[in-house]
Formats: sequence, C-alpha cells, structure tokens
Amino acid sequence: MNYPLLDTTDPTTCISGKMGRISRITSSIFRKHIKPYGLSTSQMSLLFLLSKRDNLNQKEICDILYMEKSTLNRNLRRLFEKSYATKVDFPEINITNEGKALLERAIPSWNEAMKEIRSLLNEDGEEAVSSILTKLKNTTL
Repeated sequence: MNYPLLDTTDPTTCISGKMGRISRITSSIFRKHIKPYGLSTSQMSLLFLLSKRDNLNQKEICDILYMEKSTLNRNLRRLFEKSYATKVDFPEINITNEGKALLERAIPSWNEAMKEIRSLLNEDGEEAVSSILTKLKNTTL
C-alpha cells in the first residue's frame, strides 16, 4: 500500500500534541501537590473560579474555563457530592463554605506546585505561556 500523506507528515510538529503534552506535564505536577485534598486540577480550577465569581451558570463556567459541558458536569457532580459547591439556586452554581475552607487549606500546596512549575519555566517560559493563552482565548470556539 502507498500512503504518501502519512509518509510525508511529521506528527512531532503538531501544535495540538505539544499543547497536550504541556497540559499533561503541568497537571501531573499540580496533581502531586493537591492529591491530599482529593481534588483534580479541573475541580480546583472550578472551585477557584466559584470563589471569585458568584452566581455563575454552567454555560458561563464552560465559557470562562474553556471546559466541555460533559467535563464540567462530571466535576460539578463530584463537588456537589462533597458539599464543596451548591446548586440550591439552580441554574446558578456557587461555592459553599466547605469549598472555601478546602481551598484555604489547599492553597499552600497549590503555591508549591506554582513554585515548581515556575522554576522549570523560568520567567520567559511563563511569559510565553501567558502570551499563547492570550492569543488563543481571543478565538471563537
């Protein structure tokens, strides 16, 4: 069989693949630090967002975090089960006092993860990540 496109394509140049590896590496570092709190990195991001913004609905959360609805629903279900978030005023989602208390306990470990990532990236790497995010978040999905 002849596969000319396959033969001439170099998957190591794929931007999506590189970004995925970056995400998995950074998530691994964060998971290592926040594991004692029983949260995934997505759940922690969600709690941080809810701690800073009140009365968000699911669409707003998805838009802000660039999270797929199924991923959001799975993470919210776990946060509701643990009483870290509430949907008492549905469709609005809010963090609970238990969720805030958990974040308060977890922030020192989150800071350690940030310190580890920053030591690997250095200032120029962190600026590059911020630049990439700024460029990409201005696109419509």
